[in-house]
Amino acid sequence: MSQRSPLLLAGLLATAGVAHFAAPRSFDATIPRALPGRPRAWTYGSGAAELALAAGLAVPRTRRTAALAAAAFFVGVFPANVKMAVDWRDRPTPQRTAAVARLPLQVPLVLWARGVARAAGVRP
Repeated sequence: MSQRSPLLLAGLLATAGVAHFAAPRSFDATIPRALPGRPRAWTYGSGAAELALAAGLAVPRTRRTAALAAAAFFVGVFPANVKMAVDWRDRPTPQRTAAVARLPLQVPLVLWARGVARAAGVRP
């Protein structure tokens, strides 16, 4: 695993976190109805979590813990991606395809985060 990998993952999470605050309406629509409370609270909460994970990944001392938490986070947001794919089944083909393509992308994200955690646990 390259030394840039944790920072790239941190950048991905930071970008996603900022997007949750910059354009929350698009994220609100992905929040499963089974969750209590308002979708906007979940949107902001997940954005804040992504920003916290990004910060944790950027600091070597907290990297392993943050990477393990990121892996769990990627698993935890999977239901939102499923909801989006179901909700977008009647959209034009490019949008429908993008929504469905997001589903298997969670697997490499989880594996990436686990790899960062594993590499952070190795002391030189």
